[in-house]
Amino acid sequence: MFAQERLQAIKKVIRERQRLNFTELHRFIKVSPATLRRDLTELEKLGEIIRVHGGVLDAHYLQSETTFDERLLKNHTAKKLIAQKAALLVPPSSTIFIDAGSTCLEVGKILIRRKDLRIITHSIALVSAGVQGAAEILCMGGELRKVSGALTGGTALGGFKDFYFDLAFVAASGLDPIEGCSTTELSEAEIKQMVLTRSKRKILLADITKWNKPSAFRFAKWSDFDEWIPDRSPSAKESQFIHKSQVKIHS
Repeated sequence: MFAQERLQAIKKVIRERQRLNFTELHRFIKVSPATLRRDLTELEKLGEIIRVHGGVLDAHYLQSETTFDERLLKNHTAKKLIAQKAALLVPPSSTIFIDAGSTCLEVGKILIRRKDLRIITHSIALVSAGVQGAAEILCMGGELRKVSGALTGGTALGGFKDFYFDLAFVAASGLDPIEGCSTTELSEAEIKQMVLTRSKRKILLADITKWNKPSAFRFAKWSDFDEWIPDRSPSAKESQFIHKSQVKIHS
């Protein structure tokens, strides 16, 4: 295979899969590891891929990340269903974390009406909605990531170190049956990871459309969660991976 043919083949695989580790890519491209690394360096210079530790990402996929307003409109009915189920799981007088995802915002809009709750978040949209609510709200500071309305970075991470949560609602941009849960941006992945280490009960909120569509940065294995609330029951094939990790699915 000529060099240009190899580059096209590599681009095609990465475009289709969006995210692969080096071993996975090597199974598709039958060349020596040294040749594959040289080709990846060339594609990175051309802006076609992004190399991360141990793997590669499709640059075009990352550039196509939707805005927060677009996410609010997408699968809105599914998000409302998830939020209604999630809100019923919060016991009285709880300290809870609510993530900055659009599905989590729907949960937050319900829970801010409860004056017995303390809600900690880094979601600008939820803090804004909380002005009209009864719950106590604490907002973590940080750098505003406009595409998601989340406050991220070192300041936010430092703030979370001072808290423990009775319960955390955490969102994901992508779900992989083997790898677990992922998101589109490293700084948000770091906050999710921090929260999961400081919560007694960890609940994933994600609709089924995200299944088998991993995003750029994995932040958790399935076993890092206690429960998952999807918008509908997963198929037997989908749920078998989850049950192995002893995650309860609220169908």
